[in-house]
Formats: sequence, structure tokens, C-alpha cells
Amino acid sequence: MSAKKSFWVGLPMQMMYGLVLGVIVGSIVSSEFATTYLQPLGQLFIRLIRMVVVPLVVATLIAGSAGLGNASKIGSIAVKTILFFAVTTAIAVTIGLVVANVMTPGVGLTISVEGLKAKAAAAPALSQVLLEIVPINPIEAFAKGNMLQVIFFSIFFGFCVSLMGDSAKMLTDFFQKVGDVMIRMTNYIMLYAPIGVFGLIAYTVTRHGLAVLLPLGKLILTAFVATAIFVAVTYLPLVKVIGLKISTFLKGAFEPWLIGFTTCSSAAALAVNLESARKMGASRAIASFAIPLGNTINMNGTSIYMGVTAVFAAEVFGIDLTLTQQFEIVLMGVLAAVGTAGVPGAGLIMTTLVFTEVGIPLEAVALIAGIDRILDMIRTSVNILGDNLTALVVSKSEGVLGKEKMDEDTQI
Repeated sequence: MSAKKSFWVGLPMQMMYGLVLGVIVGSIVSSEFATTYLQPLGQLFIRLIRMVVVPLVVATLIAGSAGLGNASKIGSIAVKTILFFAVTTAIAVTIGLVVANVMTPGVGLTISVEGLKAKAAAAPALSQVLLEIVPINPIEAFAKGNMLQVIFFSIFFGFCVSLMGDSAKMLTDFFQKVGDVMIRMTNYIMLYAPIGVFGLIAYTVTRHGLAVLLPLGKLILTAFVATAIFVAVTYLPLVKVIGLKISTFLKGAFEPWLIGFTTCSSAAALAVNLESARKMGASRAIASFAIPLGNTINMNGTSIYMGVTAVFAAEVFGIDLTLTQQFEIVLMGVLAAVGTAGVPGAGLIMTTLVFTEVGIPLEAVALIAGIDRILDMIRTSVNILGDNLTALVVSKSEGVLGKEKMDEDTQI
């Protein structure tokens, strides 16, 4: 009885109550009221949760890398993680294209694109992308939240600490405790989550009501169906393969999923996602590597979105996409997903790369922008599930899944 009661009053359900109440209040109050009084509640939550991200990633990555002990171990984990990202991203964008071709979200839609304009995003050179991974000034990278640079420096630092052996054990212990403190801080911040979720959703509803959603409802439905199919045929079977119950995984990943769904920010959910993966058995070192890296380059939800919106836009403009062009969309979707930051709306900007590649007018981006917040909620929440699962799968492949337990002193 007590377990059942705790479920209904626990933090996940409190967040759901905040979400439902936000929808109700958002449908009643004016946009001006929501902007003035409700949006700041959500913005405060995002700022609080992002406040802990960089110190948490730095501390846990340094401690984790130092604990791995050798370059070959780090290399093995890195190869498995990146390979998992690449394969699942390719599957995601392919499913998005297939579902969109079947459901044809843009066929028969009569929406004027007159006056709509969008600016193309220029794809940086590969050499520049690789160079940007190395920070000139690590402190600047920390301040700007450039996660790839933060990850590179932290892993390099941790590896050098490991080479110093027992003489640097005090340093390893220090960063491990800092990571534990940041997890404790995250737990306290999460007590505010129901209020933050309420504010974010209420504001979103006032800005994107039914008047905006109905004309493009089929596009939203297509994105949702493609996402559900991807999760069902890719993620859930993998959960079974690594020996976890599907219900255990979905329950364990619910909090970071809901944060991503409401904030549209993978970065905002990073700290909670890291804690969630560790609770389900991922090792500290692997979770600390895979989840921050996935936050930057593992964008399965974004890849689905790119495939669906490309087909939608082509149909709106009467363009028949050839198989070659759709294959190009798969490749561009993978590459663009790597460059998509974990912040709200970034996926919409990156679609201009895909549209430009296959000759779709960029006015379509401006057309999609009206409902992008809804699509962003869908794609971000899937990105977060993928990061979580990656940490679990790689931990299983390394034989360490379930071998570590989180310290009790990190719990509230």
C-alpha cells in the first residue's frame, strides 16, 4: 500500500501533475500573462538544472577516466559509444523517411508560403569541426558550455591523472566527491521540477494553441508515429538484449525524458539523465562519457524529425524526392545531427542543411517553425532516451552493467 501511495505522490507523478495543470492553465490565461508570470517559473528551472551540468560532467569524467586506467580501455568505450550513435542515427532518419512516405503529411495541404523566408545554415568544414573539439582555453569552454571541448579536456585530464598512479589518488577521490556533490545538488533542484514543468508547459500552450496545431496536425502525427516505431523496433529490443525489463527502463528514464519533453533541451536533462543511467546499472565512467557525448552528437529524435520534415516540405512544394535524394537525406541527417546543439530549436536550424542539399526551398523551414516547439518536444525526449540506453548498452558490452552502485550519500 505504501509503495502504491508513494508512486502517486512521487516526483515523477508530481511532474506529470505539473504538466497536466500547465496545459489546463495555459489554455485559459492570456499569452501576456503566461509570458510575465509563468514563463519565468520554467526558465528558472532550466537555469538551475543547467547550472550543474558542466561541473558534474567535468568531475565525473575526470574521476571516471582516471579510474579506467589505460588508453585502450578508454578507446574501446569510445569506439563502441560512437558506433552505437552512428548506427541508431542512420536507422532513425531512415524510419522517419519511410513513415513520412507512407503517411504523406504534406499531400493535399494548402498553406500559403508567400512571404515566408528562412536563412540557410552553412555547414562547417570537417577539419574545422575536428579542430573545434580541442579547446584553446578550457575555462572558456566551461563558461560557454561547449560540451565537446569540455569532454575532450576532462577525458585527457583524467587519463593523465591515471598515469600518475597512487600519487594522484587524492585528486581522483576529490573529483569523485565533487561529482557526488553535484548529483546531490541535482536531487535538490529536482524538487522544484513540478513547478518548472508547469510554467514551461503553460507558456507553451499559450504560444502554440490549436489554431496553430490543426493545419499541420498530420505532420505532428507523422513525427510522433515515426518516433514511436523507432523506439519500439530499436530501443526496446536492446533493453531486453542487455537483460533489463522494458518497464524498468521506461520507469528509470522517465524523469530525464519528461525534463527533455518539457524543456526541449537535452542539456537541461543531462544531469538527471546521468543519474538515471547509473541507477539502472551503468558504470560511473561509461555513463559519464556516453551521456555528455550523446548530448552533443547522438540526436536520433532530431534525425527522425529531419527525415519527416524533408518529405513534408517536398510534398508541399510538389517536389518528387528520388531514392538518391532520400539517401542523401539519410547521410545529411546523420552529419547534421552531430552538429546539433542540445538547446531548444537547434534542430530547426540544422534542417536548412538537409533542405539545401536536396533542393527544397527554405521557405518550408519558416512554415515548420510555427509548430517546431511541439516537434522539438518529441525529438528531444527521444534523444535523451538514446543517451541513457547507450550508457547501459556499452556498460553491458564491457561487462560492468549492474556492478556499481551509486553512493547513498548522493541521495536526498
